Amino acid sequence: MKYSLSIFLLLASLLIFSACSDSTVNSSEADLTVEEFSSEAEKRAPSPGNQTIADIVVESASADDAEFTLLLAALEYTGLTGVFTGKDQYTVFAPVDEAFLNLVEALSDDLDKDILENEGPFAAIDDLLGEGAVANVLLYHVTEGRRAENSVVPKNMRAKDRKINTLLEGATFKVAFGGVITDIAGQEVTITATDISASNGIIHVVDTVLLPLE
Repeated sequence: MKYSLSIFLLLASLLIFSACSDSTVNSSEADLTVEEFSSEAEKRAPSPGNQTIADIVVESASADDAEFTLLLAALEYTGLTGVFTGKDQYTVFAPVDEAFLNLVEALSDDLDKDILENEGPFAAIDDLLGEGAVANVLLYHVTEGRRAENSVVPKNMRAKDRKINTLLEGATFKVAFGGVITDIAGQEVTITATDISASNGIIHVVDTVLLPLE
């Protein structure tokens, strides 16, 4: 009886092995498929959060590791904060503080020193580039709708760059695989964090201020 059972188990093992060998997906391919599926699942659009985009920016600006202090200041200077407090859905490519500091430093030789000292960097930039320049720059960082990473960043190197239509009329930028943005000025800007979900949109963090200027 034990002998017959052993033969049965051996035959069953051989049949299972044969079936696996004839399969079009080997074990390594199966692992890859699972890995790809898991990767795609992680990139699905996040559910809406409880805070608005404006709430998230304000909260971050007052945190110990604040990143959006100057973004908040720019929104308040231009009066655009209210755009991000309602129910309309937006996707914001939010520059960190260092990005704004680098922009001011790059323009420092051309900025009016008196305006810079007395009225601040955004007033000085408007003075240099024309009234409304700062507002236009901010609008260039925003597109309509909830656009998670999976609809912003191409999924592989062979995929075409994604074109983002911004709230600045007629102005677009491109996103390549790896989260590298090319703006109108020709800058290469990196998306450093994605899918910060708000009740009225999504925030992606960028390391450089996007410029809609040739």
